[in-house]
This record gives sequence, structure tokens and C-alpha cells, in this order.
Amino acid sequence: MTVFLIIVVIALLGVTFWQMSKILNLSKSGHEDASQIANDNDNKNQAYIMFGFVIALYMFMFYSFVEWGDLYLPEAASEHGADYDKLMFISVALIMTVQLITQFLLFFFAYKYRGVKGKKALFYADNDKLEFIWTIIPVIVLAGLIIYGLFTWSDIMNIDEDEDTLVVEIYAYQFGWKARYAGEDNTLGQANVRFIQGTNTVGLDESDGYGMDDKITTELHLPVDRPVLFKFRSQDVLHSAYFPFFRAQMNVVPGMVTQFSFTPTITTEKMRTSEFMVEKVDELNRIRKERSKELEAKGDVALDPYEFEYYLLCNKICGISHFNMQMKIVVEEEQEFNSWISEQGTFGETLKKEEE
Repeated sequence: MTVFLIIVVIALLGVTFWQMSKILNLSKSGHEDASQIANDNDNKNQAYIMFGFVIALYMFMFYSFVEWGDLYLPEAASEHGADYDKLMFISVALIMTVQLITQFLLFFFAYKYRGVKGKKALFYADNDKLEFIWTIIPVIVLAGLIIYGLFTWSDIMNIDEDEDTLVVEIYAYQFGWKARYAGEDNTLGQANVRFIQGTNTVGLDESDGYGMDDKITTELHLPVDRPVLFKFRSQDVLHSAYFPFFRAQMNVVPGMVTQFSFTPTITTEKMRTSEFMVEKVDELNRIRKERSKELEAKGDVALDPYEFEYYLLCNKICGISHFNMQMKIVVEEEQEFNSWISEQGTFGETLKKEEE
């Protein structure tokens, strides 16, 4: 009832102001121009407003770069990431250049060629030269960007599986991830969601001997400076494997295997000590500390200090717990990786324990 009364009061106020504006218009002296047609003074005022708007637009744009520039992406942690970032910077630079020129011309012309009584606009039927210029320039620029992007895409997608390439299967399900590594035979066993039963949570084919030494983990470890070929499977719905720091993403589609590859170049420990990440973590912990004081005052548990980790995220809205679908990634030296992987149990050992 209260909300209804507030709406009625606001509506009545609106009607009141409307009626008052009509009275003011009627009370104007006869020599004032009350027509609805813009005169020279109106056009001049609008031209000044246009010119002022483009200046304000540029000021806010440059302020945004200065004020929030530190929120940009951190250094890429993969070999192809440098090319990816370079392509993005080139695209942004081109867009900003075009924006600066076109917006200035748009509002400057609105100011310069404002309507003046007695001035007649000049009309061009067509201009083949101008049309050629504004068509061919975007074609050349876009073709260059597309070709550059295709070469980068080809480097990511077309990797030769040699002895040095680490092949890892990433298995997606609502709402989590699992990683599967090949054992000593360096070959992943066959798998299908129809084989999921009991401890066989990723659907390995128990009749395939290649799968007995496969190792299934809930944490993804990668050796630095070694190519990794990822093969993706989904148990249920469409997911998207998103590696933000590695500038990589691939849809995980039910019923098929998708893949891409990259070479990690920065270990987790090294990324933690980078200037960008140290400042970011310090700022986050400052905010968490202030929030913890508020929680403790209410009798709640304080927040733990934040420490940087790489994460694999899902970038498709795959259900109610999509926001929490993540897996920790640890990039480490080859020796540390070999030590960790040797400690993981095999699928065959898991089956043996189940039988016992």
C-alpha cells in the first residue's frame, strides 16, 4: 500500500509541474519566440554543446586509461600468449585511433556546419574516390588482422605429438574438472561416459590395457617450458575450458573430443613474485583484512589471506554451480612435476583396491 501511495504522489507531482510549465509558457511576453522551429541562437548553443561533449568524452577516456590501466591483463604465462596479447594491443590501438578521428570529425562538423539562417547545405550526389578510400582501407586493415590471427591460431591448434609433448585429458562434469595423465606407456586409454560406474568416474574402458596406468587427479600440474596437448571431454552439458593466464579457451562438447595446446612459460612461484601480481595480491589482502574486521565484529569467521594460484575455469553457464567450477593449476619445474606425478595412483591400482 505504501509503494502505491508513493507512486500516486510522484504521478501527481509530475502533473503539477507539467501544468506549471504550461502556465509559464502562457505568461511569456509576446515578443519572445515561442515557435518550435530552431533559430540561429538554438543552433549555436547546440553546436557548443556538441563540441563540449567530444572534449568531455576524450577527457574521460584518457582518465579511464590512467585510473584503471592497472586492471588490464597481467603478463601471459604461455608461449603463444605474447602473440595473442600483441594482436589484441594492435586491435585496440587501431580501434582507438579510428575512434579518436571519427568522433572528433563527427562533433566538430556538427559545430562548424551548424545551421545559419540563409545558409544552404551543399549536396554531393556521390564521390567514387571517397567511397573507394573508406572501403579499401578497412579491407586491408581487417585482412591483415585476420591473417595474423590465423597464423597464431594455427600455432596453437597444430602441434606435433612427439616424445616431449605431454598429453593430458581434461574431463568436465557438473560442476568440476578432472585431469588424466598417461602412465609409463605414454598413451591414454580409451574412455566413454557409458563406462562410468563406481570409482571409474571418468569412464575409462577397463578392457583397454593402455588405461590401466593412467593417472586421474583433481589438480592439474604442468611442467614449465614443455608443450602440453589438452584433450577435452564432457560428461553432461556444454562446458568451456578457460585458462585466462595462458590465453587459451576451448569448448568442451558432450559426445566428442576437442583439443588445443600451449607451452607454459612462467611457473606459479615466479608469477607470484611478479610486480603486477605482488601489487594485486597486496591490494586484495588489504580489502580482505578490512572485510575480516567487519565479520569478526559480527561474530563471523575472518577471511584467510589470499595467495595467487593459476586456475582452470568454466566459461559457459552450465548450471547453478557454474560459478564454482574450477581446478587449481600448478606450473612447476620438470623435476618437481616428475616427483608429483610419480606419487599419483594409477587407474589399475584403484580398481584393485575396489575389488579388495
